[in-house]
Amino acid sequence: MLDKFDISILAALQKDGRLSNRDLADKIGLSTAPCWRRLKRLEDEGYINCYTAELNPKKVNLNVIAFAQVSMDNHHPETLEPFLSSVRKYPEIQECHSVSGDCDFLLKIITRDLNSYDELLSKQLLQAKGVRSVNTMFSMKQPKITREFPLSEFPLSDYS
Repeated sequence: MLDKFDISILAALQKDGRLSNRDLADKIGLSTAPCWRRLKRLEDEGYINCYTAELNPKKVNLNVIAFAQVSMDNHHPETLEPFLSSVRKYPEIQECHSVSGDCDFLLKIITRDLNSYDELLSKQLLQAKGVRSVNTMFSMKQPKITREFPLSEFPLSDYS
């Protein structure tokens, strides 16, 4: 169970993953040694998956964000595994969610342009075994994008 210092560490690192241990400790009100021990424990226990740099997609010429709704013929492992293997292979496919509703999977895909998307769709996704159909929605604007989780909803330990 996490306490308020653990939540504060996670919240601070969500905003700036490059904080030094000293800056992090100052920000949350601990000295550096206990802050480092807590951070190490949070990493070891899997609360922190990794540290990455979030790139500006436009600067690296990735201009099209698409959400593809994929319907499968069935949910048998021999059908799903080749599809999921294909999904994992393409870096353009940023996220894959198994969903409820009218489709089976929702993919977030980012590409250079519409031609790149069409090529990925027609030569890869639609060729995967068991794919019945793909319906695409294109993102026109992104008024909100965040990677920060709402930690205020996280239950605190009794030691808070």
